[in-house]
Amino acid sequence: MSRVGLVCGSFHKESVEKMVLHATDEARANGLEISDIVWVPGSVEAPLATARLLERDDIIGVACLGIIEKGETDHGLVIGQAVVKSLIDLQLGYDKPVGLGIIGPGVEPEQINRRLEPHARSAIIAVSSMIV
Repeated sequence: MSRVGLVCGSFHKESVEKMVLHATDEARANGLEISDIVWVPGSVEAPLATARLLERDDIIGVACLGIIEKGETDHGLVIGQAVVKSLIDLQLGYDKPVGLGIIGPGVEPEQINRRLEPHARSAIIAVSSMIV
């Protein structure tokens, strides 16, 4: 079974733990095994943790899960854009898929729960569909 890593932002840990359950279920349905779950403080730390997993020969891809909530400034938007760019660069640099399951930026608190499952599953589907 192909091994996939998860990188999870812990700022909204209770919600992201639900995402982990959905991601694990989707991985199993796609013949993948979640072999490592790495918790990071927030989305900005996701690229480094992702790089460390992608360096490993036994990991075929990584899915990143987290939430960037809407704030009073554009800080979340800036962080979101930087994180996505970094994750794309890692995907291309390692030639291994990275699934993006980070909700936001700009998500309102009342929108989070209904987005947990589709974002988590989509991140795993992205990894599964790009395995060479």
